[in-house]
Amino acid sequence: MSSPIYLDYNATAPVRPEVLAAMHEILQQPANPSSVHRFGREAKKHLENARKTIADAVSAFVNEVILTASATEANALALRGFPGRRVLVSAVEHSSVLKVTGSRKQDTENASSPVTCNLLPVTSFGVVDLNALRLMLSENTQPALVSVMLANNETGVIQPIAELAAICKKYDALLHCDAVQGLGKIPVDFGLLGCDMMTISPHKCGGPVGAAALVIKQNLAIASLLTGGGQELGRRAGTENLAAIIGFARSVQLTDLSHMKRLRGWLDAMETAVASQGGIVFGKAVSRLPNTSCIAMPGVSSEVQLMNFDLQNIAISAGSACSSGRIEVSHVLAAMCIDKGLAGSAIRVSGGWQTTQEHVKIFSENWQNTYARLGKADIRISSANS
Repeated sequence: MSSPIYLDYNATAPVRPEVLAAMHEILQQPANPSSVHRFGREAKKHLENARKTIADAVSAFVNEVILTASATEANALALRGFPGRRVLVSAVEHSSVLKVTGSRKQDTENASSPVTCNLLPVTSFGVVDLNALRLMLSENTQPALVSVMLANNETGVIQPIAELAAICKKYDALLHCDAVQGLGKIPVDFGLLGCDMMTISPHKCGGPVGAAALVIKQNLAIASLLTGGGQELGRRAGTENLAAIIGFARSVQLTDLSHMKRLRGWLDAMETAVASQGGIVFGKAVSRLPNTSCIAMPGVSSEVQLMNFDLQNIAISAGSACSSGRIEVSHVLAAMCIDKGLAGSAIRVSGGWQTTQEHVKIFSENWQNTYARLGKADIRISSANS
């Protein structure tokens, strides 16, 4: 059997060895930054050094970084931290935004005290409709909080956050940006983006699970989700996961955007090859992450494709994986008005720091062979029955 090829970095990335080494070192000593003795003071120094590294990586001030245990927590903190505001979120947001707001109809009944909000529509390319945002902000005088991701986790489509920020500022609305998928893949500059809050996490780019941050402008007071010991300047209680935070800081130091540029070239060649055989690439006409391709294999379900690629030792993903392991039809592609049948045949390929040109080439050849074997067989059967 061939060596496994991992192309699911948008779910999580393999941890870099340098990150593991940094975490291993800190795990060998007692490390509670709130303790007043020598060990605690040493832990506090490590914590604040890591915070500065993370802040510098996104051009933020050190006191603007609130460390959390996950991006899901950071998103919830942002969306629940301003209870007096109505919330507007894009229709293609990650479930950690859509579910905390109760935006998806099927989630509303089960959501825990969902935040009331409205959905911002997107174009057929997956980009937020700026005119719709202007209209929704202008037709209601209640202060608003808008949440739009920097880059989509399924299609890789990049949103015009700076333009969105300018519109929000005109209407005195706050803008939160989930930038998790962008970190380590494209430049992420808190100041240049112009948003008021930004969620980042390292585990998509070679860092560990268990650490994330909400970056928030210094002049904003936010209501804490967690109360207790008063950590993070009273904005997020709980003993910090120092090892994961150290790993977070080390991972952003290892960012290699030149590799991402090469990866985009490899994926572009793959997309050209599969499109020539009948594949459909979503979001190709607009700016996308350099590591992401969302491709439909017409007539062959996403689930069948996943099983076939898995048998070939290639790890990819499709739609949204539930805790049960079932695959849902993508709400992202539905928001882009993609035909349900076509959306049901879409998969996501996402590379990262270990991905090579050979990996992408092998996937491309496997995709074409799979479609020749399964897709064209389906076409012959349909023709025979017509």
